[in-house]
Amino acid sequence: MPDQSVPQTRTPEAPPARPASGTGNGTGTGTGTGTGTGGISRRALLGTAGATGLVLGAAGGAVGYAAAPAAATPLTSLGSGRAMFHGKHQPGITEGLQARGHLVAFDLAPGAGRREAAALLRRWSATAERLMAGETAAHDDTGVARDAGPSSLTLTFGFGHSFFGRTGLEKQRPSALDPLPDFSSDQLDRSRSDGDLWVQIGADDALVAFHALRAVQKDAGSAARVRWQMNGFNRSPGATAHPMTARNLMGQVDGTRNPKPSDADFDRRIFVPASGEPAWMANGSYAVVRRIRMLLDDWERLSPAAQEQVIGRRKADGAPLSGGGETTPMDLEKTGPNGDYVVPLNAHARITRPDRNSGAAMLRRPFSYHDGIDADGSPDAGLLFICWQADPLRGFVPVQRKLDRGDALSKYIRHEASGLFAVPGGAAEGEYVGQRLLEG
Repeated sequence: MPDQSVPQTRTPEAPPARPASGTGNGTGTGTGTGTGTGGISRRALLGTAGATGLVLGAAGGAVGYAAAPAAATPLTSLGSGRAMFHGKHQPGITEGLQARGHLVAFDLAPGAGRREAAALLRRWSATAERLMAGETAAHDDTGVARDAGPSSLTLTFGFGHSFFGRTGLEKQRPSALDPLPDFSSDQLDRSRSDGDLWVQIGADDALVAFHALRAVQKDAGSAARVRWQMNGFNRSPGATAHPMTARNLMGQVDGTRNPKPSDADFDRRIFVPASGEPAWMANGSYAVVRRIRMLLDDWERLSPAAQEQVIGRRKADGAPLSGGGETTPMDLEKTGPNGDYVVPLNAHARITRPDRNSGAAMLRRPFSYHDGIDADGSPDAGLLFICWQADPLRGFVPVQRKLDRGDALSKYIRHEASGLFAVPGGAAEGEYVGQRLLEG
């Protein structure tokens, strides 16, 4: 479970202006102005302040991603954050972690093929554009989020390995989408793995995220059926006294070494080049999705000092055991009075370092999850691990193979579900996601 980063992208801004009362109808007709009685549209409630909020994921793709945590975001401004649907890359990749997330995979229905898939991606893209702008769904809106702003909502769409055989597009399937190898830590539930289509939903408000989830499920209609769904969360922006890297459910500061867009090789590592193959994946990325169970009862029996030895970093502030602060480079050669390495040889942070994995790097953007208590009383909790890379065979796979060979953390986690998805580049104005594949 390589360490994750929490790139913060939001800045303080005024809360949305209060709209005039009694003017909206909440029908989602596309006007966003509200002309009837019986409700208020989401756009009407945004007002001018919400419409001019920080724009994320613009044409450059990495716009809005900060190398370090940004200024604290007042909780009252969360609703006005907005990400853009159209751009060079799909939203939901370079933006900061969101407070609520849903991951859902679909399989095409029996008899559905390329034509039905194209129509579905066209519907999904239209819905994503509307909801990310703070509008209602075009049809049968549930009204769950009618009094909320966009809340930094993002929707991201990808294709699984099986999608190409079911649509007659095998020749367009990327070699980078070959199935992941088996790992010794895997105890995978195949019914909660893979899928023809994958959707990632993130927002800073739980109702806004759920509203998007229901809209996506309803849009699927008879073309596709839900294969699996997972729900996650992160700390809300502004919940801490000062901006900081997030903690996972083990209590560890998690994500110090995530690659940043300011890195000279960021695009090369994370995104498929414009001249890459296949052509329809230009400016896209590959997402590895893993449901990683944390064996918290076992973990919490360790002393804080023992937990730090497993990770290789101080629990209080994320600093390496070799000294300094959170971002101080780790001194892997430093030894203690007894001659042992200060950062143990099997420490998680040592093993996952890119310079110990031929430069392998991933952009990690996870959600924590808690799905209740098992019959034995142990929590079903952990990490919905999501990492982005230009090629999983050069990103995720070599790091995970090395973790398999002796990571001290491995006895406290269990990989229970897995998926690999090709996520095409962003849709231009007037296009839908995947159009270059499905109509090429």
